[in-house]
Amino acid sequence: MHPDRIRKPIPSKLSAGTQKRKPITACIRCGTCCQKGGPSFHHADKNLIEKGIIHSRHLYTIRRGQLAYDNVRDCLMPVDSDIIKIKGKKDSWACIFFEEDEKACRIYANRPLECRVLKCWDTREIEKIYAENRLTRKDLISEVKGLWDLIKDHQGRCDHEKIHKWVKALDSAIKKEARKELIELIQYDTEIRKLVVSKAGLDAEMLDFLFGRPLIETIENYGLNVEQSGKKISLMSTSRRKK
Repeated sequence: MHPDRIRKPIPSKLSAGTQKRKPITACIRCGTCCQKGGPSFHHADKNLIEKGIIHSRHLYTIRRGQLAYDNVRDCLMPVDSDIIKIKGKKDSWACIFFEEDEKACRIYANRPLECRVLKCWDTREIEKIYAENRLTRKDLISEVKGLWDLIKDHQGRCDHEKIHKWVKALDSAIKKEARKELIELIQYDTEIRKLVVSKAGLDAEMLDFLFGRPLIETIENYGLNVEQSGKKISLMSTSRRKK
């Protein structure tokens, strides 16, 4: 899962009748940046969500402490705050608003800050702002009392520092306790999502924004996979599963 995909400069096409590369200095609408994932949101983008220009069902949250790929540092790192991003299309990283056939953006006039500053031939500007003034769930829904209390409770119980601690303990003398704790966290995360849809009537497509990606999926970043048989959940390492 990639909170920010900083685009590297792409090679320019050869001009007719010459063997020299012509530097790219403007967008050629190749669609490469849009295909590599949607942008992250900053405070400057808050109105886009509040006014419904971009609906929360089209967003997902990388929660504070979650392991995510940092393109600038080129490694998996725990993020230090929420990162709200536009979802990708099914089975693809491509931004949900990207029109493949037309190589066009459906929200171009109201595109987020990162889309506006990104120049694939010169990433200095986006590298400067990508980690600054990030928009969080608290900025958007902290005044929705009942819902915000539920999100805070979920964040506390499914805190990624806690998850990381128990993952490390899988190789220690308390590995049975660690496995039990991790399975209980995954079960809680799974059930709370079902509950808010069935009891509170929330749109299921908003769950990834409200609670982040399901733990049953993001646990893979810790080298673990979840196996389910009915209601029973078991954990195994990714390396073991591949054998």
